[in-house]
Amino acid sequence: MAVDFTQEIKDLRATMDSVRGVTNLDELARTIDELEQQASAPDLWDDPDAAQQVTSALSRANSERDRVLGMDARIEDLETLVEMGQEEHDAATLEEAERDLATLKKDVGELEVRTLLAGEYDEREAVVTIRAGAGGVDAADFAEMLMRMYLRWAERHGYPTKVMDTSYAEEAGLKSATFEVNVPYAFGHLSVEAGTHRLVRISPFDNQGRRQTSFAAVEVIPLIESDDSIEIPENELKIDVFRSSGPGGQSVNTTDSAVRMTHLPTGIVVSMQNEKSQIQNRAAALRVLQSRLLLQRKAEEAAVKKEMAGDVKASWGDQMRSYVLNPYQMVKDLRTEFETGNPSAVFDGDIDGFIEAGIRWQIGQNRQQD
Repeated sequence: MAVDFTQEIKDLRATMDSVRGVTNLDELARTIDELEQQASAPDLWDDPDAAQQVTSALSRANSERDRVLGMDARIEDLETLVEMGQEEHDAATLEEAERDLATLKKDVGELEVRTLLAGEYDEREAVVTIRAGAGGVDAADFAEMLMRMYLRWAERHGYPTKVMDTSYAEEAGLKSATFEVNVPYAFGHLSVEAGTHRLVRISPFDNQGRRQTSFAAVEVIPLIESDDSIEIPENELKIDVFRSSGPGGQSVNTTDSAVRMTHLPTGIVVSMQNEKSQIQNRAAALRVLQSRLLLQRKAEEAAVKKEMAGDVKASWGDQMRSYVLNPYQMVKDLRTEFETGNPSAVFDGDIDGFIEAGIRWQIGQNRQQD
């Protein structure tokens, strides 16, 4: 079936109209002007933390504007290419236009989803923790598969990551792992991945070749920033140090540099061992603990508001996504109904479709509750 370029381009422009409406380019331009004035101040770097905030905000604002304007230019280029192909009856040019259209539709869709991320912490970098659940060694192996999936997703997009802690299981896989995704809006995108994931497969660890079901939990929190004012008194912390270890319990170094930090009032425990020194691991653990406390505080405030409104609803439930490798091949999100028959691609980091569907689902849920 021939592509209706006229309608497709019209749809792209309509989507970009809504993106521009949300982005508010005029306001964004004023913000950029203000930030440029601050960035040019001669005493800017007298306060390095404040300077970093200004320069980072300016970079994000410029990137946001360039992203929108660049997409508009690409639509114009596509329209010109289509006109050339149609006027000259050039099949090769129209085939190129069709390929460009497919790429552009994907990119515009991602930009549209980006504009939906307007939550208080959506712009933040993310801290992801994966924990093996029920299922024994299969669950530990599943936890490691999920970690690789998210790291491959970040790699596909060129997002820097930093593994902060890994606790290896005795036979295979991970008991738990924590890593950062250091790019703006990482939390907004990955927050929809939080929940319980389920794997169904023929267990490679079962000598009778039986099908096993295992679970892993994914936690996503926004990375704390210096101005978030989450102060933790020293008397609320219990800090233990121990020797870092790798797979099979082999020593990574010969010093007690790993840190386990327990917040006594809440019982929240954070472990860090991948930095080189105890001081660095302690700082990293404190930052993640602050992030968890910040998110917990906001969740408690939201719960109180819902209770006052008489609208207490269940959360996503015990399972938010199933990865089935036997007796058929399918990965399905149980909230959005988004699914694919290619689990191998998913475990290799191809999860953008799930993330986009999750964000749209989450926005719809929030609107229903407002």
